[in-house]
Amino acid sequence: MTRVNPIDGTRIKLGLFLFAPVLFFILVFGVELDPNRPEITYTLAVALLMALWWITEIVPLAVTSLLPFILFPMLGVMNGKAVASNYFNDIIFLFLGGFLFALAMQKWNLHRRIALKLMLTVGNSPARLMLGFMLATSFLSMWISNTATTMLMVPILISIILKLEEVNSRDSIHPFATGLLLSVAYSASIGGIATLVGTPPNLSFARIFAIYFPNAPEISFAAWFFYAFPIFVILFTITFIYLYLVFVKRNKQKWTSIDNQTIIDEYEKLGPWIIEQKIIAFFFALLALLWFTRADLELGFIHLKGWSSLFKYPKYLNDGSVAIAIAIVLFLIPSKKSKSHFIMDWKTAEKIPWEIILLFGGGFALASGFKESGLSQWFGDQLVWLKEVHPLLIVLAVSLLITFLTELTSNVATVETFLPVLAGLAMSIEFNPLLFMLPATISASLAFMLPSATAPNAIIFGTKRLEVFDMSKAGLALNFVGVVIVTLTTYYLATFIFDISLSVFPEWARP
Repeated sequence: MTRVNPIDGTRIKLGLFLFAPVLFFILVFGVELDPNRPEITYTLAVALLMALWWITEIVPLAVTSLLPFILFPMLGVMNGKAVASNYFNDIIFLFLGGFLFALAMQKWNLHRRIALKLMLTVGNSPARLMLGFMLATSFLSMWISNTATTMLMVPILISIILKLEEVNSRDSIHPFATGLLLSVAYSASIGGIATLVGTPPNLSFARIFAIYFPNAPEISFAAWFFYAFPIFVILFTITFIYLYLVFVKRNKQKWTSIDNQTIIDEYEKLGPWIIEQKIIAFFFALLALLWFTRADLELGFIHLKGWSSLFKYPKYLNDGSVAIAIAIVLFLIPSKKSKSHFIMDWKTAEKIPWEIILLFGGGFALASGFKESGLSQWFGDQLVWLKEVHPLLIVLAVSLLITFLTELTSNVATVETFLPVLAGLAMSIEFNPLLFMLPATISASLAFMLPSATAPNAIIFGTKRLEVFDMSKAGLALNFVGVVIVTLTTYYLATFIFDISLSVFPEWARP
């Protein structure tokens, strides 16, 4: 197997990092995309500078995300106050509330209890063991970060693998161990797409869509779930069958499985349920219920009124309000274990990933710049010839592009760079923007080939128990499977869920 020299990769990244500001100045001082609107060129210059720095990660992603706050006002693209407002908004609060709740689960080990209980329920044969890990990982990643979920599952997984190696030889177990590691990484990414809070690209989409189309129907937690959950179910099922066939069924080496004792031992270490875990479990169920039932739900002939309609101004309430309300309650309930403390405390809350929040903000500011400067519309005008192409092919092309681009770049950065372009394209060729923006968002979470593609991939690669070749070979097939599933589901299901007509351009999407 040919290996890439890491020094060469570092040099390429350094070269791109240094080339980015050169390109920025060339565009600002030497190019005119529209002589009447220089801000279009200036916004493109900022976007390319940020994209190249996001790709290289020579400086932290969060630092690059602050560039619009400095450059947009200097170049006359946007007022500094308007730029600043993008760095804290309702989607940021949704992320904050969801993450605070996830931290509370982790503080009291509820997430570990849920994972181990699911695995005990499923069983201990090779197929059941793999299915158990995948179910536990995907369920948790719907609610807490994919990174945290994978970090939780990997130590449990390694203990199972070591126990298998004690009973059998390491060589005989290696194929199955590789399959288990990949199953955890892949199901963490797949699970994240199912809910609006499951992974950052989903939240980025919700905000950018609202920036561009403020009069459009809200993308609520429930609406997203009814679109994304079927994708999750189909892809989860195919991934499980595929990994089982490749790494278990085709493994010619004979080996003996283990009983459930290892998992039982891990579960018993947690002791009996404590009151704090029961309280968090109750509010976890309540939070999910409130998210699902807040907004009115319309699915064809089905129309259900949301609980927000009980208030005088139901549109004033959003999913972020619900998340923060539940998070605040956790700070108010005393802990029985320590009477001077509460279920949630600020020391735990300090683990909030502020770098992700700044990455969100930078992407939202960039999206606003695309809209205010007219760059989105300019891109759309350049791609107006796509009006003659069947929308199904455009959706397929978007899914392919984003999936394989995310193998090399941050999925959040990819989404936040491309969604404004897709919004402009949709307006130019007069197709419902959701038809292009939804598959782009989902596809950003479905890169399975390289360790650099997602945090779960990087974490399992860090165990040093599998090669890049193993991941690439398995991931390539799943990349294409994901593209096909996202394309077909968007074209046939999303059109029903979000009332997308292929022949009618919605009024709310007109510039």
